[in-house]
Amino acid sequence: MRTLTRLDTQNRHARRELDDKIKGDGPLARHTVTINGRCHAGQSSIHESAEKHVSGKAAYIDDLVLPADALHIALGLSPVARGMLTRLDLDAVRLAPGVIDVITFHEVPGHTDIGPVFPGDPIFVETDISYAGQCLFAVAATSLHAARRAVKLAIVDIDEQPARLDPVAATQCEELVRPTHVQERGNCQEVLQQADQVIENDLFIGGQEHFYLEGQACVVLPTEDDGVIVHTSNQHPSETQKLVAEVLGIALHAVTVEVRRMGGGFGGKETQASPWACIAAIIARRTGKAARLRLPRSEDMHVTGKRHPFHNRYKLGFDDQGVIQGGEISLIGNCGYSPDLSDAIVDRAMFHADNAYSLGSARVTGYRAKTNTASNTAFRGFGGPQGMMIIEAAMDDIARHTGTDPLTIRKRNLYREGRNITHYGQTVDQCQLLHTLIEKLETDSAYWSRRKAIAQFNATSPVLKKGLALTPVKFGISFTAQHLNQAGALLHVYTDGSVMVNHGGTEMGQGLHTKICQVVALELGLDLAQVRITATRTDKVPNTSPTAASSGADLNGMAVRDAAIKLRERLFDFAAAHFEIGLDREGMHLEDGMLVAGLGESERKIPWGELVQTAYLNRISLSEKGFYATPLIHYSRTTGQGRPFYYYAFGAAVSEVSIDTLSGEYQVDRVDILHDVGNSLNPAIDIGQVEGGFLQGMGWLTTEELKWNDKGVLVSDGPATYKIPTFGDLPDTFNVSLLEGHPNSMASLYRSKAVGEPPFMLAISVWSALRDALSSLTDYRISPRLDTPATPERILLASQALRVKTL
Repeated sequence: MRTLTRLDTQNRHARRELDDKIKGDGPLARHTVTINGRCHAGQSSIHESAEKHVSGKAAYIDDLVLPADALHIALGLSPVARGMLTRLDLDAVRLAPGVIDVITFHEVPGHTDIGPVFPGDPIFVETDISYAGQCLFAVAATSLHAARRAVKLAIVDIDEQPARLDPVAATQCEELVRPTHVQERGNCQEVLQQADQVIENDLFIGGQEHFYLEGQACVVLPTEDDGVIVHTSNQHPSETQKLVAEVLGIALHAVTVEVRRMGGGFGGKETQASPWACIAAIIARRTGKAARLRLPRSEDMHVTGKRHPFHNRYKLGFDDQGVIQGGEISLIGNCGYSPDLSDAIVDRAMFHADNAYSLGSARVTGYRAKTNTASNTAFRGFGGPQGMMIIEAAMDDIARHTGTDPLTIRKRNLYREGRNITHYGQTVDQCQLLHTLIEKLETDSAYWSRRKAIAQFNATSPVLKKGLALTPVKFGISFTAQHLNQAGALLHVYTDGSVMVNHGGTEMGQGLHTKICQVVALELGLDLAQVRITATRTDKVPNTSPTAASSGADLNGMAVRDAAIKLRERLFDFAAAHFEIGLDREGMHLEDGMLVAGLGESERKIPWGELVQTAYLNRISLSEKGFYATPLIHYSRTTGQGRPFYYYAFGAAVSEVSIDTLSGEYQVDRVDILHDVGNSLNPAIDIGQVEGGFLQGMGWLTTEELKWNDKGVLVSDGPATYKIPTFGDLPDTFNVSLLEGHPNSMASLYRSKAVGEPPFMLAISVWSALRDALSSLTDYRISPRLDTPATPERILLASQALRVKTL
């Protein structure tokens, strides 16, 4: 009730503010709270497109106005998961009303394989069909309706073969998209032979659909010089530029890719946004007309890859205190039909198979299984969440085996001085911060008193059971492919003092552009309103890395800061030499729209606008480019050792759940999160990222279940059959805090830490709490098997299995 009252007060305030200011068909968005115009990096500020989002002014790909003769594209897709294409008769399709062009594998003028890293992704099927939903042909028509009707007229004959859908069987038969990789430190076999106790188990971890609000979409415009301009919802414009150029058989400079914003990406638009741009580009070049392609939700889910499902197994030796001495962990990633990004994704799962714990002498093996499904791809966490799940399962299993609280076992195994080197050879910096963070959350959430109350409740409640779990996160920040850890930026100051900035990162709702503007405002001492950001374009900042690996602000923010500092120093040099009275170059700084020099009575201030105008009249450049490359990182795949991450981000969450053991239904009652972002660049946005990441992770582990039929056709292909979290799934109590007073030990952007992916894995605490509640059925003696997603059906089956064991 208090929350409703507060919202009503804000709404009344907003309505008063809008009186006599309504224009057009609807009210313009206004702030309902006063925002300091001088917000800069380190302070909370609204998203740079917030008003556009709520007013409907923010333009997405399907909002772009096209020429009247623009073409609309529909795709012909394979209905089977594996087979040989024996006949493709498109004569009726070409003659259908409104159809302008039809293309297949044979109409591609350049490269036909658009694999982003390794070959294996044909733009169209030539003969071999590898998954249900693979693209056979494309139709361009004067309307989308006409294109979709024409697709149905195709005559397609396929020699169907049994689909291979089992990644474990594929691994045993060595049907892999990439070679197996091993990371090893110490002699794990010797440790297992000598350990006081040994435990082993396995776990299936389900995949996840990206379910971005804006689906895959692009618009391609032909240019007068035989090139194309590509507007796309895309996390990696430079890669799309390269692939479009290769498919068309033209130079990269003839292709310009632009991304203003995405309606969500989560990794699903890192590599898998490119095929649609390539298809639209071919049609645009062949017809000389603008071409639009957007996938309906069901088609999107059939043709694009998901988060990799994993089959993981561990065998660990530990002492009587539950402290791990060493062991083996194997990870089998279901990669789908082609490599895509699976090599790096399974690598990152291997890097995070320890999560926050010292494994001692350990060997981690990663397999990349080939199956007849869409090629699985990047998803928030990039394999890290799947890797962490197996060690978190082991923590719970060891706790039940030794009769100890799971939190105690977790704390005993945390990285610490003397045990601070990972199985891939990197030293965990700031490992004491893990202990500090967990101890603070343990106290603030009243973990031990709640643990006692829950045990008492469960002892007297035969049907309803409660569970509690605190799980940590240690997540490595950097691209594991070294060359991707670079970024560029372009900064312009205009003669009225306004600033335009462009960089290689893309905005998908995460607030990257907002933080970039804050960096410029801080370095140049300006109001945030004086800084504007432009769409990401390959003709402004070239050769960019994808906006992924949580590195968007780390890389692009540093590149923008580099440009701003160089421009600022040039203006300081000019001011010191030019102004008649003379300014003291030492100590000169920009603040509140002024250049300030000198101290006390000798202090002099020059307005920013005057400084810029004077510099222009004296032919001083007011434009600058910036660049940044992450230092120190390296990794050898030959030895499986190195330093793949610049630093680690930490976090922890406490989740409390209630389950009905007779129906399997459950709810998340309370969540407490404490997350480490170093010196936050924007606390409001960072807290939003933590909240959103946690809820998305909770969906992955509880409600989001992907289902294929026996023939390999996806059947959970829409919101009716695939359940993402909703407002009703929010915990009744949801406390989120950022850890303060602990800046990044590495020289990152203002000593901040990345916040995009690490919070996702905090949701493992919900899954662990569900296991805790189930374990109470056996008086906490047995650790239940609970594959993910932990749907009510799986909860019910687990509770029934535990009751059988206790008879």
